[in-house]
Amino acid sequence: MTQGRVTWLGHASVVLDVAGVRLLTDPLLREHAGLLRRRGAAPDPVLWRDPDAVLLSHLHYDHAEIGSLELLGHAPVVAAPANARWLRRHGIPGGVALPEGTWWTVPTTRRTRAAQVRAIPAVHGDRPMPHRPNAACGFVVRAGDLRIWFAGDTGPHPAMAEVPALLGGRVDLALVPVGGWGPRLSGGHLDPVQAARACALVGARVAVPVHWGTLHAPASRRLPPGWMDRAGPAFRHAVRHEAPGCEVLLLAPGESGLVTSGE
Repeated sequence: MTQGRVTWLGHASVVLDVAGVRLLTDPLLREHAGLLRRRGAAPDPVLWRDPDAVLLSHLHYDHAEIGSLELLGHAPVVAAPANARWLRRHGIPGGVALPEGTWWTVPTTRRTRAAQVRAIPAVHGDRPMPHRPNAACGFVVRAGDLRIWFAGDTGPHPAMAEVPALLGGRVDLALVPVGGWGPRLSGGHLDPVQAARACALVGARVAVPVHWGTLHAPASRRLPPGWMDRAGPAFRHAVRHEAPGCEVLLLAPGESGLVTSGE
């Protein structure tokens, strides 16, 4: 049985300390992402420093913030091939192109069981960027006996049903987006109920809701009060009805929880 630690840094940034390796998803490590503002302070570097690899789902500014990526030095940044090429051209030396269908072994100097990463489909074509590639993906991770699914930004799609087969069993930990940086979601996202149904589809044992409660636009003072705090609890409520076999680990930014392999 493998045990790991999951730490939510806010938005889609998660630290996975599993099987002796450290993985970091969509790092947003500074106070802002373009025009978007973070509620609260930037994450403590103690929580995210020295990752063995970074999993980058796509190049929207709230997921691929260049200043944050520069803080990570030469850490491998695993991304869709077009995105990896763009990163290298823009001064991020660790871009690793990972085509869908290919397993990649996380490099580490530690004596540990290998962790492997595979890119999987995501549906996130709304709001295309004019100056960056618009490829998007999610990831599955095998780390020791732990089976992990990081959905990335995505709307619902049939290929989600294939995740357990790719991992060789039901998902031990699902990192699922449940909101955004405004009270209304554009296409290519999951709302709390859709995210709960996705967890049921992959048989998730534990789920951490991400992509909520962290970023807001400068005009947010004119938006409904309390909107930033709703998506996480709404997801937990939806899981009780849509995926009753799933435990929701509702974290605040900077908080951690433990996960273990189930089978």
